[in-house]
Amino acid sequence: MHFRNLDYTFGSLIACVEDNKVFSQPEIRTRFEALFRTHDKDVTFHYFKSFKRIRINFSNPLSAADVKIQLHKTEFLGKELKLFFAQSLHIGRPLLAPPDPEKQFLISPPSSPPIGWKQSDDATPAINYDLLYAISKLGPGDQYELHAATETTPSVVVHVCESDDEIEEQEEKEAAKKPKPKIIQTRRPDFTPTHRS
Repeated sequence: MHFRNLDYTFGSLIACVEDNKVFSQPEIRTRFEALFRTHDKDVTFHYFKSFKRIRINFSNPLSAADVKIQLHKTEFLGKELKLFFAQSLHIGRPLLAPPDPEKQFLISPPSSPPIGWKQSDDATPAINYDLLYAISKLGPGDQYELHAATETTPSVVVHVCESDDEIEEQEEKEAAKKPKPKIIQTRRPDFTPTHRS
C-alpha cells in the first residue's frame, strides 16, 4: 500500500484531554475554551469524547503555533494538557481510477469494447471415446495393469472399487453383528405437593 507524506494542518491543534468533565460539564468546557480564546477570538472547537480529543481550529497558523508553544504540557484540571498539530493522512489516490484499457477487455463483455470485438463462444468439450470404452470394460473388484514394470519403474495397477450394493451389504452385516445400545430411562424426580395458603 502506498502512503503519501503526512500533511500537517498548521492552523489546527489536537488536544489530548484526560478528564471527561470537559465533555460533559459546560462550565469546565467554557474554562477550557477560554485558554485558547485569549490567543484567537475566532477559534472553533470540535469535541471527540470517545477519543478524549478536541480539535481546535485557529483563524491563522501563527496563533496555533503560539498556543502550542505556550500551552503544551501545561496543567488543566490537575492533569497534563498535550497539544499536537493536526495532520491528515492520504493513502494513494482520493478517488478510484478506472482500470487500464488493456485490463478492461478481460471483463466479459468489456465496458467499452473495441471496434470489431466479439464475444467468444465456449469450445465444445472433447470426448475421448477410447477412454470411455476402456472405463466401461472395468468391473468391480478387478485389477488392471496399465503399465508393466521395468527395471527402473514400478508397474501401475488400477483397483476398481466395489459396487455400492456390495458396500451396503457389508455395512448391514457389520451393523447386525454389533449389539444395539440399550436406552436407560431417566428416573423422574419425586413430587412433593406444596400447600397454598
